Amino acid sequence: MNARRRLSRALAATALAMTALTGCVVGPKYAVPAPPAGAAAPLATAAPAAADPAAPPDAWWRLYADPHLDAYVAEAFAANTDLKAAEDNLSGARAVLQAAKAGRYPGTTLNSESVYGRDPATDEILEIGGHKPESTWLYEDTFQVSYEIDLFGRVRRAVEASRADAQATAAARDLVKTTVAAETARAYGEVCALGAQLAVARRAFDLTTREAQITHQRREAGSGTQFDVARSEGLAAQARAAIPPLEGQRRAALFQLAAVLGRTPANAPEEALACETPPRLTALIPVGDGADLLRRRPDVREAERRLAAATARVGVVTADLYPRVALRGFYGGAAVTLADLTRNAGLIWGVGPSISWTFPNQAGPRARVRQAQAGASAALDGFDSVVLRALKEAEQTLAIYSAELDRRQALGEVQARAQEAFRLVRGDLEAGAVSPLDVLVAEQTLIGANAAVAQSDAALVQDQIAVFKALGGGWQRQT
Repeated sequence: MNARRRLSRALAATALAMTALTGCVVGPKYAVPAPPAGAAAPLATAAPAAADPAAPPDAWWRLYADPHLDAYVAEAFAANTDLKAAEDNLSGARAVLQAAKAGRYPGTTLNSESVYGRDPATDEILEIGGHKPESTWLYEDTFQVSYEIDLFGRVRRAVEASRADAQATAAARDLVKTTVAAETARAYGEVCALGAQLAVARRAFDLTTREAQITHQRREAGSGTQFDVARSEGLAAQARAAIPPLEGQRRAALFQLAAVLGRTPANAPEEALACETPPRLTALIPVGDGADLLRRRPDVREAERRLAAATARVGVVTADLYPRVALRGFYGGAAVTLADLTRNAGLIWGVGPSISWTFPNQAGPRARVRQAQAGASAALDGFDSVVLRALKEAEQTLAIYSAELDRRQALGEVQARAQEAFRLVRGDLEAGAVSPLDVLVAEQTLIGANAAVAQSDAALVQDQIAVFKALGGGWQRQT
């Protein structure tokens, strides 16, 4: 027991003495790089959405106030295999971080073995015990302790790199989550928008069919020609031909929604076909400024954390240029009989420093330092590229959305004028002031205006979702 106490005191005294030397951390000190000039300013596109300085909420799809969409997004989060894989990757990264943190503490090993034979060590043990050398059993039980004195910050840099890797993996998980939410909303919005377009196409078919019947009746009454009948019936056939492609596209969108939800086509959510109105926002899109965008975008956060990890690894390999100092100790017993393991004659123990250093030939460690520095430089270039892409995508999607809003407003005016013109021309036809051709032209104009408005409504939903995705989806969870 006295030997055990001496070992404990020696380990503690040496550790305390070396702790004072552990303040040096080699390698570059990381700082978040400054964004490009103007990146933190308000977004340049003057869209109606930009009037709100707030940032998008995490659950941005709830701005549509559609319980079906909320349920589908929740189902997609639970079922999507890409998201499950991202969660598994995050669990793995966190495990690596825990392993790196273990380097801060002493490593311990317990060995227990028995060997039959004869070697110099066994002969020496026998002589110590007053026995003649011979082939015999050797029993050994030892408890070993090794603690690296982190003089140059190798362990601390390794922990720093692993922590940044875990945070980057969390950002990658958030990117997958943002994509899953966007694709779910996109598929559901397409199902609804195509439902609205189908409703417009069917109303157009009903309208042209009634007009063809009226033209036929006028022909039978002697106030029209067979050419007028053929022309009106051709328009009705054209309206009917527009319906099947929309039906096929809607079924395809439904199967896309099923895939995002993790369902087979046979189990597609048929209830979604009841939606015939594109989801509409209950408020303006919150945009925020460029600085908020860069903090929100998961790909920007991932690139920044990858840069932090690469910078920390420069410190890890730089520490290999210097001596690695460890404090080692062991305690146990070695004897030819089990009974002697607990006696002083079989007691073994020791404590002392261990120094390893790749010197004077440091070509290998220095090459690894250059490699790590090149990796950090590449990570910085990648970060700058991601930042520029994020700003570009945000501005592009806002510009497209703003333009589509203007187009939708103009199409609304066109639709209103077409409806009024068709109402007037039908009255003029009954009064004999216009020809059936005028009615046909007004009818075609109204059908085209209604279809254009429905297409614009569908485009607006897709543009809105693209804006939310470009703004980062609001995911700001940290590891």
